[in-house]
Amino acid sequence: MTFSLKKYCYQMKSALKKHQNIYKLFVGLLVLFTCTAAVAQEYKYEIGGMAGASMYMGDANQTDLFLGLNPGGGLVLRRNFNLRWALKTDLMWGKITGDTKNTENVFPDHAEYKFSRSFYELGGQMEFNFLPYSDKFAYLNTSRISPYLLSGLGLTMAPGKQTFLGLYFSLGLGVKYKMKNRINLGVEYIVRKLSGDSFDSPDKEGFNLYNPYKNNSAIKNKDWCNTLMFSVTWDFGPNDRKCTNE
Repeated sequence: MTFSLKKYCYQMKSALKKHQNIYKLFVGLLVLFTCTAAVAQEYKYEIGGMAGASMYMGDANQTDLFLGLNPGGGLVLRRNFNLRWALKTDLMWGKITGDTKNTENVFPDHAEYKFSRSFYELGGQMEFNFLPYSDKFAYLNTSRISPYLLSGLGLTMAPGKQTFLGLYFSLGLGVKYKMKNRINLGVEYIVRKLSGDSFDSPDKEGFNLYNPYKNNSAIKNKDWCNTLMFSVTWDFGPNDRKCTNE
């Protein structure tokens, strides 16, 4: 069998012509995907502040997510990767209080304990928007409002006679709303599982809530810090990679 270059080129030309609609569809989908990623947001970053309430859960409160509301607030910096995903970094201050009279737990020798302390946190969370979040690019079915899920890690420090310093794992839900160009409003509730049990024990001496039952459970002897925060952020850093079909 002899190879004919002329015949081979003719066959390739016929095949390309026959399937040109498929190739056009493929190229169109590729362009749409590229544009969707490129117009992730009109701006890459957000910066702003948050204020709300901080709550504690631990030996003095094991079930109530909103017991002991105390003030809290901080700064927020967000990097928007696309319409669905963002990375948020926050620096926060808050206060927690607790009283064993508010719990049904019975401690050794029927001891009681009451505390109040401030704490500081530096953390980061990945956010997933359930709707493509933006006030632009209507052809992508964007929405000015979107609920979102977040999860991340951070570091908590609470000064005192017994200083607490530990990592935390966070999980939360929120809603964000683009009120107008560059201005975003948000509200979110986050629970944080701390990697220690002395968050509710600012005192070293006497009875406190640092492992009050003297057991060795690595799971049970951990505290939680929850926050309910309202935020206002401002967009900046224009996204240069944009499709012009707005």
